[in-house]
Amino acid sequence: MGVELRELWSWARRRKVVAGFLVGCTLGIGILIGTIIPGHTLATRAQASSGAALLTIPEPVTLSNVFSSISKNLEPAVVNISTTQVIERPKGEKNPDDFDGGTPFSNFFDRFFNSPDNAPDAEKSLGSGVIVDRKGFILTNDHVIDGATKIRVSLDGDEMHYGARVIGFDKDTDLAVIKIDAGRDLPIAKLGNSESVQVGDWVLAFGSPFGLNSTVTAGIVSAKDRAAGTQFQRFIQTDAAINPGNSGGPLVSMNGEVIGINTAIYTGRGSFEGVGFALPSNTAINIYNQLVTHGKVTRGSIGVTFQDENSENPILMKELGAPYGIVIEKIEPGSPADKAGLKPGDVITNVDGKPVHNGNELVGPIAQTPIGRSVTIQFVRNKQAREVSVSVADRDKLFPEAAQDSDSQPGQPQEPGQFGLHVEQLTPDLSSKLGIGKLTGVLVTEVEPATFAEDTGFQRGDVIVEINHAPIASIAAYHAQMSKLKAGDDVLFKVEHRDPSSGSWLTLFLAGQIPSPQ
Repeated sequence: MGVELRELWSWARRRKVVAGFLVGCTLGIGILIGTIIPGHTLATRAQASSGAALLTIPEPVTLSNVFSSISKNLEPAVVNISTTQVIERPKGEKNPDDFDGGTPFSNFFDRFFNSPDNAPDAEKSLGSGVIVDRKGFILTNDHVIDGATKIRVSLDGDEMHYGARVIGFDKDTDLAVIKIDAGRDLPIAKLGNSESVQVGDWVLAFGSPFGLNSTVTAGIVSAKDRAAGTQFQRFIQTDAAINPGNSGGPLVSMNGEVIGINTAIYTGRGSFEGVGFALPSNTAINIYNQLVTHGKVTRGSIGVTFQDENSENPILMKELGAPYGIVIEKIEPGSPADKAGLKPGDVITNVDGKPVHNGNELVGPIAQTPIGRSVTIQFVRNKQAREVSVSVADRDKLFPEAAQDSDSQPGQPQEPGQFGLHVEQLTPDLSSKLGIGKLTGVLVTEVEPATFAEDTGFQRGDVIVEINHAPIASIAAYHAQMSKLKAGDDVLFKVEHRDPSSGSWLTLFLAGQIPSPQ
């Protein structure tokens, strides 16, 4: 009897556990159904009410990332270059904005609140460049910085604008080297060998077209060794979009290497039409090395003049007895060619054993030969092949009219006067005429374009009343405070400024950092 009771009790417990388990499962399934079904019902209703199926965001798909990877690595080394060039207005030419009120004080207000005759204007332009040395050396085009009074460089992702100085330039290849001092190592671009570039290769063009920083365009190499510009310019042609502002930026291969410097476009409208030109990196490297070493480019010459077109005339070559070559038209008296016995009418066929089919194949190897070293010239005279050794001389000395004017190097920032600011004592008489009561200070009579004064916001006719909170009651006080300012110092000016629209005077605060001398 006791055994039967224990079995009955055990069976009842098992039944209770099973019943509890079934109740728990039922509740769980009910909760699950209550969670899913309403959401599904809402979705069904949304679909039903609009008649359209809801869209879903797909999982991210990894696409080809070659272009983006190259862009990410190279963009930090590409810079935006802004320049300012001072343009002198011809004497007597009136500024269209000049004041002409016909009052007794017309000349007075014209003097201080408008531009006088002959006042220089500041013309601004934009370009690009690429950092090739961590110390801040930048390759760009000469035409980007040509004639600039001030050069400013902005880096990718950096809000600072750095003043740049010109290391050297070469007008024959339209290349220049500038330098900034950022106070840290900068990211650089790797330069490749442009001889490895093939027509049809994909390339990316970097730069700031129309001032749009960090722009990348893609295309292919559409031609190589394209003659354009000077005799020292043989371009890589590309259909990657190049526009004004791209000049000086890099053309990059799929290896992420710079294989050209964007220089020019072929256009009838001033913008991209599918044909752009980049100077090969091998040429850029050669020019860069000379500029950072000597500040200028020296090219060799033997003193001959020729017309490249003659090399394309097969009848002429046949009559002169040469299979190909360059016909000498003129020889500079006393030049190496003259001393070696070359004469007009000779056909140069080889330089150091390499065939000469065009002017570039003649000029190129001679220009790159160190001054004083000799080259072997093979030529044809009277249908007879001959050979002579010719010493290489400095091209600029043989052709001085083609030499660059190194004394007029552009891009050197100037700070005339005291940071471009010219003042005179504000006398009681001037204060009365200006309508500013008994205010004391100095009157700004001129603001030089492209200077610290212009960058800070000064305008002609402003009255400086304080410098770094110190009152300015005289010219002597002004000079005393200005003499305390050193490069890198922050300075605050309190200025009274005449509002041209209302004629009332406003109190302004102008602040800036004293620039380093360049």
